[in-house]
Amino acid sequence: MEHFIARQPIFDTKGRVFAYELLFRSGLDNYFDCDDHDLAAASVIANSNLLFDLDEMTGGTKAFINCTSTVLRKDLMTTLPRQQAVVEVLEDVKPDDSIIAACQRLKKQGYTLALDDFVYHENFEPLLELADIIKVDFLLSDVDEQERLAKQMIPRGIKMLAEKVETHEVYEQAKQMGYQLFQGYFFAKPVIISRKDIPTNKVQFLRILKDIHAQEVDFKKLALTIQSEVSLSYKLLKLINSAAFSLRHKVTSILQALSLLGLREIRNWVSLLSIASMADDKPAELVVSSLIRARLCEQLAQPCQMDDRQSDMFLMGLFSLLDVIMSRPIDEILQEITVEEDILEALTRGAGTLRSILDLAVSLEKGEWEQVSRLAAELQLEEQSLSTTYLDAVKWAQDVYSM
Repeated sequence: MEHFIARQPIFDTKGRVFAYELLFRSGLDNYFDCDDHDLAAASVIANSNLLFDLDEMTGGTKAFINCTSTVLRKDLMTTLPRQQAVVEVLEDVKPDDSIIAACQRLKKQGYTLALDDFVYHENFEPLLELADIIKVDFLLSDVDEQERLAKQMIPRGIKMLAEKVETHEVYEQAKQMGYQLFQGYFFAKPVIISRKDIPTNKVQFLRILKDIHAQEVDFKKLALTIQSEVSLSYKLLKLINSAAFSLRHKVTSILQALSLLGLREIRNWVSLLSIASMADDKPAELVVSSLIRARLCEQLAQPCQMDDRQSDMFLMGLFSLLDVIMSRPIDEILQEITVEEDILEALTRGAGTLRSILDLAVSLEKGEWEQVSRLAAELQLEEQSLSTTYLDAVKWAQDVYSM
């Protein structure tokens, strides 16, 4: 049986990834419908040990894992490393004596304890004495309740996590209330933010993107453009001389790199490094997500009978979060960069086969299995191989980002 774990990032106040919440499904067309929460939770724990590399899935950060009453009473979480695993007690767990005793055992062993979708009741006081983190659903609760909980719990040394943060306004509001952790689609999908001045360093990288994607490219002029940004030159040469390329001889100049790799390949890597540099004031997860999408779209080219478009598909995935990174509408950005017409159509108008491929990548990222099944059928892809393809893309992205 194929297995799949979807992950959603959790950020701190500085936009750094604090942890991932891991969600298990038993395949793309035979997944749990959540009727058996015990089995679903136990499967996440088992497969985090047996099938998936926890460090690979979380990038070495913490892993939030949903825990039912049965999982807690049977001490199943103790099979996971205490430094990484966060015990997320589901909202329907009743804090009876056996549950409190189980949580006390976990705390003594050094596990972090989180209470999911928390709504205060005096029965939860024994658990609040043990809790490190409280998650508040910002869609189901009102502002007064969100603020009241923050004022009550933060003085007790409990971190407050705002989940289901959907907009920039809600994110800012939660920060003002004192919430220290944030989870939701605000960071995970493109959001168009009102136009504002672009910092000078971003203008320079946008110029580099514009030059490298021009219809007619002069390699010597392009090399000079890249060399005008010292940090970009350094990172590009470091990357090209890494094990990722396995070149026989060391590359010592940008012009030499251009000649060895060719225009299409160098476009991808310069774009990647430029976007990473432009995103230095945004969460690192945005860059990693861009990389995952780029690699996933590239890998989908061959099964979609588009072998000759691998480079274009890579760029499409890479540019899919450019509006969030640049804080500008995507159609405005792409007016300044020459890209293929069908990539432009996919990114700005949401149409065409390439858009379906991008939508499939995003659906895999979010764990939207019905959408995955529909798009896989539309693109005539074998669903069972998609989980492996996605995990390969995640590992590749993390390896490249670490370089």
